Amino acid sequence: MADFNQQIIDEFRANGGNVTTMGFGTGLVLLHHIGAKSGAERIAPVAAQRQGPDVWHIAASKGGAPDNPAWYHNLLAHPDVEIETPEEGLVPVRARDLPRDERDEAWRRFTESSSGFAEYERRTDRIIPVVELRRR
Repeated sequence: MADFNQQIIDEFRANGGNVTTMGFGTGLVLLHHIGAKSGAERIAPVAAQRQGPDVWHIAASKGGAPDNPAWYHNLLAHPDVEIETPEEGLVPVRARDLPRDERDEAWRRFTESSSGFAEYERRTDRIIPVVELRRR
């Protein structure tokens, strides 16, 4: 998985955020986060939906796996992080795990924008979290 993520990161940076691998297109940001236990900086490509000039939503889908992705736990432990966007470079943001009512509305937008998210939901028993990233 680390090799795959690095391939996506490299393609994102080389092509101004346009990632043709698996049809991601321009819907990704690179999440720079800090390991909850290790304290090490990590980078994860994640699908993002821009909600305005200062807000992005990301879904902790992990392809419908039974557990949340590591980056989700890292954001809960260290919410002040950065995202990398093709338009703005590094953007300092604060992560907020959306409460259920806000999450449900945000999740609906994810499933409407891509059938893959609905498939992820069918594969798992967990409620897939949605995280708000708000510019600091």
